[in-house]
Amino acid sequence: MTDSSALLTALRAEARKLGFDAVAIAAPDGIGEAGARFEQFLADGFHGDMDWLADRPERRKSPRSLWPEVRAVVMLGVNYGPDHDPRTLQARPDRGAISVYAQGDDYHEVIKPRLKALARWLIGAASGDAKVFVDTAAVMEKPLAAAAGLGWQGRHTNLVSRDFGSWLFLGALFTTLPLPPDQPAADRCGSCRACLDACPTAAFVAPYRLDARRCISYLTIEHRGPIPRELRPLIGNRIYGCDDCLAACPWNKFAQAGREAKLFAREELRATALRDLAELDDAAFRNLFRKTAIKRTGRDRFVRNVMVAIGNSRDASLAEAARARLADASPLVRGAAVWALARLLPPQKFAALAARHRDDETDPQVRDEWTTAT
Repeated sequence: MTDSSALLTALRAEARKLGFDAVAIAAPDGIGEAGARFEQFLADGFHGDMDWLADRPERRKSPRSLWPEVRAVVMLGVNYGPDHDPRTLQARPDRGAISVYAQGDDYHEVIKPRLKALARWLIGAASGDAKVFVDTAAVMEKPLAAAAGLGWQGRHTNLVSRDFGSWLFLGALFTTLPLPPDQPAADRCGSCRACLDACPTAAFVAPYRLDARRCISYLTIEHRGPIPRELRPLIGNRIYGCDDCLAACPWNKFAQAGREAKLFAREELRATALRDLAELDDAAFRNLFRKTAIKRTGRDRFVRNVMVAIGNSRDASLAEAARARLADASPLVRGAAVWALARLLPPQKFAALAARHRDDETDPQVRDEWTTAT
């Protein structure tokens, strides 16, 4: 197939047949100032524990740094829009709130085979070469998606689509074919502050500037150590990720529920009792979250998050679930359990508990939790 117009028409049709809801073309050098903004993000230390972002950051500034032969980037989106406002679960503090994107199968595993199938089709239809990426390499998917016209990066730094609101998973197909790029999308945020004002931890230092170290998604997923004490009360019952800035966007009035069954929320993950999640050992954790993105975070970090949510519940009946974790093999979990109990128990009862446990604690960070709480 040599006619570029016919090729693009066929490419879009094939992409939609494979389950993609949005497809557009970006030029490899089309991300504008995104590279400079990324460098400033790193210079400010906003990436926190995410050391891989600072590893050879020049690779992210242009797709050609990753693959010099690339001549066009096909950006694809899969709608994962929820069928309800995910923020409603915050009214049930005894339940764990899991980000919409993580309640179904891991989107990496869902999208990558489809990208590979589309790459094979493209090579078969027009020769050339292709590489595919789904959040697994130094690719700036959101700036490329904006350059392709799939949407624009909103004030919350995430992609906003006129058709799908805040709810698009992105994948990239790099190709050596000289496909003509689509027009970039205009930024339609205007003076709206809905996403910025919705952030529970004030993680946005300015519009379009996120300090990940304060972001609940970062704190509950990427951060490896104890969650900073001053931020714990602000996390509420969010035990994996946060959808608040996404859900607050007014453009979601045009969003629609996703159609990919593998990405649908599993019933057992929609509103799981914190009491049950606190009991997970490693085997039970891996079984409950099989095929989900949550599994990669690991049991210890996840149960740490559950302990923080239990502390925020103010539900004294959950104290026993936290007390059971004082003997946990993970210091990360034990320390979070101490904090939860300090929030749930009367001061005298907590002081008596501390007297029995603090001196036997071998981990200095957990001992510090006891000392600070008392």
